[in-house]
Amino acid sequence: MLITAEDLEAIVSGQVDTAFRRWEKPTVKAGGTLVTSAGILAIDAVDVVGIKTVDPEDLARAGFAGRDELNAMLGKREGTLYRIRLHYLGEDPRVALRESDALSDAEFDEISQTLARMDGGNPWTRRALDLIQEGPGVPANELAETLGMEKVKFKNSVRRLKALGLTESLVIGYDLSPRGRVWLTRARSAD
Repeated sequence: MLITAEDLEAIVSGQVDTAFRRWEKPTVKAGGTLVTSAGILAIDAVDVVGIKTVDPEDLARAGFAGRDELNAMLGKREGTLYRIRLHYLGEDPRVALRESDALSDAEFDEISQTLARMDGGNPWTRRALDLIQEGPGVPANELAETLGMEKVKFKNSVRRLKALGLTESLVIGYDLSPRGRVWLTRARSAD
């Protein structure tokens, strides 16, 4: 679910707690969370609604002055109209994790074991971290090609590295986080 920076700001401040989307199939579900650039959002409810049944209160809760604004935002998108209730949970915990430049022996071992499982017999994680350190900002398609992976698979795999706090996304490409640099330095000295 894509949310504009302006809408994220309104959600974080508590001014907005509702969104509308037209989807063939919902991309979020009630009880789930959504990681955004502003932090974590909780998805409280996802309900099918008819465009004509959207009331003024719902429009206001979504930050719209009137139905015309909702219609303009939806454009000519096809699909079912959903009303999503959501709220800001807090900062993305991965931010604090990746900013940490201290790594205990237990954390180092846990990351190493997780990366070995992620490799699944095809050792790509260490090579990917090496490539990212050698060239911060290198586009994903170039890194994927170097590793012999499809771009989409590579990007999904790097998200897993990001979840461990080892990498961070740039406007184009990736960089190692402080935590990623510490882990990689220790891994190299252990070789």
